[in-house]
Amino acid sequence: MVETLRFAAIDIGSNAIRLLFSNVYETQSGPIIKKASLIRIPIRLGEDSFNLNRITEEKEAKLIKSMLAFRNLMEAYDVVSYKACATSAMRDAENGPDVIKRIFKKSGVQLNIIDGESEAELIFQTHIADALDASKTYLYMDVGGGSTEYTVFKDGEKVIARSFNIGTIRLRDNIVKEGVWDEMNTWLRMVGKKFDPDLVIGSGGNINKLFKLSSLPPMKILKNAKLKHLKEHLESFSLEDRIEVLGLRPDRADVIIPAADLFLNTLKQAKISGILVPKVGLADGIVHKLYHDYKAQNG
Repeated sequence: MVETLRFAAIDIGSNAIRLLFSNVYETQSGPIIKKASLIRIPIRLGEDSFNLNRITEEKEAKLIKSMLAFRNLMEAYDVVSYKACATSAMRDAENGPDVIKRIFKKSGVQLNIIDGESEAELIFQTHIADALDASKTYLYMDVGGGSTEYTVFKDGEKVIARSFNIGTIRLRDNIVKEGVWDEMNTWLRMVGKKFDPDLVIGSGGNINKLFKLSSLPPMKILKNAKLKHLKEHLESFSLEDRIEVLGLRPDRADVIIPAADLFLNTLKQAKISGILVPKVGLADGIVHKLYHDYKAQNG
């Protein structure tokens, strides 16, 4: 009989928060990890953190209600364990640690603020490199509301990683700090010259939606020219029409073009021709780490 284990991952992002339930089926040939359910709530913490340098009482109240609901769901799903990670918005909020203490006191859910490189490390836990051609070099890119994480894979191994405080909400609100673009572009040009990546591996809700809009088959390469055409197509619609005509969620419609800009800039600076979109992210990495830790403790 195949044993089934269930884990939960909470991703407190700058644009939305997510609760992912995943089942791990332990088979004779090894573990198989499958997504069971995903809940997404567009709280948009970055609107507070990046503009006010703090989390407002209104957003904190929504977070507390969400964590109470998440805790009840995790109990109902009977999860083995969970981990909740907060990224750029909570990192940058001056009252972030105090908010986290109050959330734990009122909901019992412990949030962990992680830095950009830890975020990249968790995403690496998905073993995405195992599914790729080990002879090639890849630039993994995860775009969030507050930051963009990069990891270079060469010969199936992680060789370098960086995080930059450029994300879709910061771009939308025109609050990227002076010098960050230059710093990121200098790093990307270095990556292009030193490692010569074959492809970008794209992660995040925006690139997933852009790939879906491209109508390409799964795991096909989203080429530079195709992405540029998609961006121009989106720009031809007003924000309202992106919602009404294209069917985008409001919290996607206003950040998808900045995300496309980030991916196009990365392709240009690092001189890469296209993007592979395998649809993995931070929550997936958290689940892999939870299972790895479980096996280390239980054999």
